Amino acid sequence: MSILFVLLTFIVVITVNYWFRGPRAEPLSTEPPVRPLVPVMRKEHGFSIPQDYCFHPGHTWAVAEGADDVRVGLDSFAADMVGNPDEIEVVGPNRWVRQGQRLMTLKIGGVPVDFVSPIEGVVMAVNKNLFQDPTLATRDPYKDGWVARLKAPDFPTNEKNLMQRTMVAPWMHYSMSRLNAAVAKLNPALAQDGGVPLSGLLRRVDAELRQKLVKEFFLN
Repeated sequence: MSILFVLLTFIVVITVNYWFRGPRAEPLSTEPPVRPLVPVMRKEHGFSIPQDYCFHPGHTWAVAEGADDVRVGLDSFAADMVGNPDEIEVVGPNRWVRQGQRLMTLKIGGVPVDFVSPIEGVVMAVNKNLFQDPTLATRDPYKDGWVARLKAPDFPTNEKNLMQRTMVAPWMHYSMSRLNAAVAKLNPALAQDGGVPLSGLLRRVDAELRQKLVKEFFLN
């Protein structure tokens, strides 16, 4: 009889504890996925273009990852012009940025160069690996060098202002032609044949030319 009484008491205690405290919930992980999917690259007009990526005229990209999540970074044109940055600064998490507003700053030989956000949204995560190795943003711009992940509910609207699909390669080619023409005109000694920007070009030009190139191609 005493054993039955103990068992009943134990069951009552467990039941009361469950109803008042509820089932124990596992903590939710707020850590974003660190590594994005490997982009599918396609050669078009001499350029390696990541499929399903959209490009801002300021040479940053965006790719949707579902549920309003969009990953962003620099495109290869910007990466080539910058070369190896010394430092990178990115707008912090939980900050709202507008399309075309400054999102990041790369320092090149102590000179800051701003880049705009390709979309509008809230910064949910920043690629922490860039702070240890800023060159990752330019060495692998479409994958491990991603810059930030945004929550962008208006991405379908923002997307209309971006270069995508068949528009990308001709736009890249046009940007390359403009760059070569600008360099040849402003500093003939740095002109290059072949239609490919000089790696680390921004380090090799004087302050006046660098400012003009940054303003024309990165829209700031």
